[in-house]
Amino acid sequence: MYLTKEEEKMLDGEYGEVVERMFRLLVRLGDIYGAEKMIPIGSAQIAGVSYKSIGDPGLEFLEDMASKGARVKVLSFLNPAGMDLEQWKKLGFPEDFAERQLRIIEAFRKMGIVITSTCTPYLAGNLPRYREHIAWSESSAVSFANSVIGARTNREGGPSALAAAICGRTPDYGLHRFENRQPNVKVKVEAELSRISDYGALGYVIGKEIKNKIPYFVGIKNANVDQLKSLGAAMAASGAVALYHIEGITPEADLVEKDGIEEISVEERDIKKVYEDLDCGEDPDIVIFGCPHASIREIMDLVNLLSNRKLKKPLWICTSRSVKELSDRIGLTEIIERAGGYVVSDTCMVVSPIEKMGYNTTGVNSGKAANYLPGFCKQKVVFASMEELVERIT
Repeated sequence: MYLTKEEEKMLDGEYGEVVERMFRLLVRLGDIYGAEKMIPIGSAQIAGVSYKSIGDPGLEFLEDMASKGARVKVLSFLNPAGMDLEQWKKLGFPEDFAERQLRIIEAFRKMGIVITSTCTPYLAGNLPRYREHIAWSESSAVSFANSVIGARTNREGGPSALAAAICGRTPDYGLHRFENRQPNVKVKVEAELSRISDYGALGYVIGKEIKNKIPYFVGIKNANVDQLKSLGAAMAASGAVALYHIEGITPEADLVEKDGIEEISVEERDIKKVYEDLDCGEDPDIVIFGCPHASIREIMDLVNLLSNRKLKKPLWICTSRSVKELSDRIGLTEIIERAGGYVVSDTCMVVSPIEKMGYNTTGVNSGKAANYLPGFCKQKVVFASMEELVERIT
C-alpha cells in the first residue's frame, strides 16, 4: 500500500501511541481488501455507543482511549445511545444502565466527537456532499449516504470508524471506488407504495432475497426522503445492502451500468406477505416510531394523527436531539405529550433495554425495527403503518 509521508509518520508513532494504533488498524483493513492507498475523509459516524451493545469491555476500551488523549480530526457524530441522555429518568430507564451509558458518552466527548447520538446524522448537521469520501458505520446511515446523497462509504465497524475519525483517513476499497458501485440485480416494483411502512416492507423482502448485492429499482414513481431512508434501512437489516439505485430518483442511477443483469420483481402479494410475516404480536404494550430516527415531517405526520386524541398505551417517536429541539420550538412536542406520548432523543427501540422496562410487544412501522426487535429485545412485533398503529392505541 502506498502511504504519504504524513501517513508514514502516523504508522511510525510520531503522532503518539493512539494514532499509531488506530492507523495500523486501518492499514490491516486495507491489506485485507487490497486497497492501494488511503484517502482523506470528510466526516465519520461511529457505532458502538449503546451500553447494551458494547457492555463493560467497550466502556473500558473507550475510557482508555480517551485517557490517552485520543482526538478526532474530522467532524464525527455518534450512533444512537441506549437511552435518552436527558429524559432517561422520566422514561423509566434503569439507573445502573444510565450510569454506564453516561460514562460512554463522556469518553466520546473527551475525544472531540459531537455528542449527537443519531442514525440520521444527515438530518442533524453532518451532511456530506455528492462523491465525498466518509467513514460511517450505522447501516441505514451508510445506505442513505451512498444511495440518496451519492457520498461514498463502506459499512464501517465501530472501531474502524473511530480509527478513521482519529486519523482522518480510510482505505480506498469497496464502495469508495465507482467500479464497485455498479448494480448487479434489477428490481421491478409492481406494487403500490404509499406509506413509510410499505417502503420498509419492500426493503425487507429485497434484503432477504439479494443479501449484499446492489439493487437497481425500476417502477418506483416517487419517494420522499423518509420513504427512502425506510427502504434502505430495511434492506440493510434483512440483508446487507449498503447501496441502491432508483431509476429517476437517486443521483447515480443514470451513471451506472444496468443492462444484462439479473432481474426480479416485487408484486402486491409480496408486500402483503411481509406485513403478515413480521406481524407476530397481537396487542402492543408500546408503539415506537423513528427507526431510523424521525424527521420533522414524520413528527408533523404523527401530530396530525393525534389531533384531539388521547393515547391508551405508551408511544415514543425517536429522533435526534436537534430535530427534537425544532419540534419543541414549533410546539409539536407539547401536542404529542398532551396526548400521552413522548418525543425521545438519542436512542431507539433497537438499542435501548426496553425488554427490561416492562414491554413485551412493540408496535412499529419500521421494517428494520420489525426485523431486529425479536432477537435484540425479545419483543413480539406488531408491524403496521403509523396510521393503523395510532388507531389501535387511541
